Order: sequence, then C-alpha cells, then structure tokens
Amino acid sequence: MTINTVATTPSLAATTPLSIYRNPEPAITISKTSKNNRMMELKLLHHYTTITCKTLAIADDVSENIWRETVPNLAFKGAGFLADALLAVSALHLRSHAPHDQDLVRASHAYMAATLSEYGASLSNGINEANAEALFLTASLIAFQSTASRIFTRDDSGDLKDRNDGYVLPLSWFHSFQGVKAVVASSWQWLRNSGIVIPIIEAQPALNLNLSEHECTFFGDLLVGLDEELALSGEEESPGYLLTRQAYEHAVAVLNWAHKIPHTGAPLVFLATVSRRFLELLEARRPRALAILASYFALLKCLDGMWWLKGVARREVMGIVSLFDPDDEEWWPRLQWPLRIVLYEGDTMPSDLWGADWNSQHVMLQANQNGGFVTHIELLSKMFSAMQNMPAASLRDPLDVATHAEAVLQERALQASRDMIALSQSLHVPQVD
Repeated sequence: MTINTVATTPSLAATTPLSIYRNPEPAITISKTSKNNRMMELKLLHHYTTITCKTLAIADDVSENIWRETVPNLAFKGAGFLADALLAVSALHLRSHAPHDQDLVRASHAYMAATLSEYGASLSNGINEANAEALFLTASLIAFQSTASRIFTRDDSGDLKDRNDGYVLPLSWFHSFQGVKAVVASSWQWLRNSGIVIPIIEAQPALNLNLSEHECTFFGDLLVGLDEELALSGEEESPGYLLTRQAYEHAVAVLNWAHKIPHTGAPLVFLATVSRRFLELLEARRPRALAILASYFALLKCLDGMWWLKGVARREVMGIVSLFDPDDEEWWPRLQWPLRIVLYEGDTMPSDLWGADWNSQHVMLQANQNGGFVTHIELLSKMFSAMQNMPAASLRDPLDVATHAEAVLQERALQASRDMIALSQSLHVPQVD
C-alpha cells in the first residue's frame, strides 16, 4: 500500500533571516548626521540627473545626454572630485529656487570645497590618460559653479582684496574658465579622441574671428584711439606694447563673433579665450578693458533665461558703468549700447537695438557646424608642442597664453584651483564628511 505524503511548507520563521537584521555582527549604526548627509546626497544626485544636467548644455541633445548619463558614471568609477562637483552644482541649482535654505547653502559650499581640494591635488600629481577626462569635466563644473555663484553674492570677496570701491569685478569667472583652457591644452593628447569630451567641445560654435578688420566692425569703436593711448602711456616702446594691443584687438574680435550668434552660447567663450594680458588690464581697471567687459556682459542678455545667468547682464553692466564718470566724454558714449541692451524689458530684442538679427536661424546653423573648436585646439596644441622644443631664451613672452608650454598651462590650472580654494576657505565652510 502506497501512502501519498504531502510535502509540508517549512516554517517561514526558520528561513527568514530576520535575526541578521535584528542583531548584526558586528553592530553597525548610522548617526543622524550621517543619515541626513546620505539623504541630501540622494536628493542632489536625483536633481542633477533629472534637471540640472539639462542646464549645462545650450541647445545640444548629445552633450546633454553626456552630462546626464556618462559623466555621473565616470564619477562613480573613482573620480571623487567629479562626484563632489556634480553635487555642488546641483545644490546651487536647488538653492536658486530656495535662496535661504541653509542646508543647501552649506551643501553647495562644502561639496565645492571638497572638489577643489582633491582636484588641486590631482593636478599637482600630474594629468595623465586615466584622469584627463575627469579633470576636464571637473574644471568645467568649477567654472560653471563660479559663474552661478555670482547670483547669490553681489561682491565676491575672492575677486579683489579691496572691497571699499563698491562694485567688484567678477574676475573669478575668468580665472575658472582659463583653468578649463589650461587643462584642455595640457591634456589634449588624451582628450582629442575622447568620446566624452569631444562632443562637448564640438557643441560649441566654431570660433571664426576676423582679426584683419577692427574699427569698421560693430564693436570697432572700442578700439578707437588705441594707438594714441599706448603712445601717451609710454607702452608704445615697452616690451608689452604688442601684447596690450593684441589683447584688446582679440577681445573685440571675440565680441564681434559672439554678437552675431548670441543664442548658441557663444558669449561664454569670451571668458576662456581672452588673453592673460587682457585680464591684467581688467585688474588695473583700464577704461578700455572695462568698456569691452561691459559690452561682453550685455551679450549675456540673450541668455538671461538660464537660471545661472538670470539678471547677470543687467547687474554687471550697471556695476561697470558705476566705475565711470558720466562726464567722461571719451568713454561714457561707448557705454550706451550695453546700457540700452540690459535695460530693455522685452522678450525679443529689436534688431535695430541689438545691431544684428536677434533670431537669425541661418547664422545659428552655420555657427553650429562641427569641427570649429577642435580644429582651433589642434592648432594650439601643435604650437604648444613646438614651443616645448624651443630653448627657453627664445620665448619672447613667457606670460602670453598663446606661447605657453604645457608645464606653464598646467600651473595656470593649478593657480585657478588655488584661487577657488582660497575663496572657499574665506567663507569658513565646513568640509563634507
């Protein structure tokens, strides 16, 4: 006789590992502070991947996808400074919606402080194939953070030591963008074939500068009287004469180029492409350099819809104008165009006011042709390589960015990092645990 037996279901309590969670060995506890930090990081990462990443690219789906998907994954592979940079920018973005949220204020500053510390250490150890992409992306985010932070601080204590003069020039913008340029130049041998970096660079409009015509261009008036100015100052016979002249002419050429294609993000290129000599002229508050800067900020009016540039054009132009005497017959008339632009309240700028077709789709499409910036960087890279093989004595001007060797460019990236670290420390912000 066969007896059918029914297999019994084992006791649930016997197989459910509840005891493991009740009595972990060894005991693990999570402090309230640590848990709060974890929740903040989750919040910031979620906000970055769903919203902030879309604001890092201007009208370019390919680079937007890279910022959303590829960049975080690269950070997760061990680039801690890149991960901290993502969180810092995300916190700043959230803060733009809640300016008085102290948790976001602390998070933004603390994550950027952590970024700068490790980023600077990595630069000091040298750029190589393994870290080139992460360093480029981090440098870009540092530049972005530096620009966006201006929304919350009217006077940046890290820009100029003397804060008694009212308006303070946002020189940290230039330093951080120059840092990006230095990293690119120093690591181009690895970045030139990067599937991450090249699409981001290619998204920038082709840099087509006209350096043969000056005073007949839209911003040519900013160069009127340059020869006389240099002669009166005695610079005409000094070694820096040519550098000063080229600095002004190049800056105005970039303005003329960006003015024709404002909605492509071209105005932002100005920060990275102007020469070191031009920055020195700004630091000296030369009227011509300040007038050029006012016109540059007026160009940002077309990007006023971006959260990190909201109100920047008006605030900076009005600040620069405050440095001039209204009775100055030479420079006051040249400030009228930027003033009219930033004070205009409409959504679409009239062509007769802007000086060109505000929405010229044909010009915009031409500007977005691929290859422009990569070709430009290739030429600079070849120049840098040639300079490295030349005797130091043959370098006529070791300060000019166009004739710097890789070691000097890397030092500039380091200096930009040091400047940002000093600014962070001046804020007395706690580090991230």
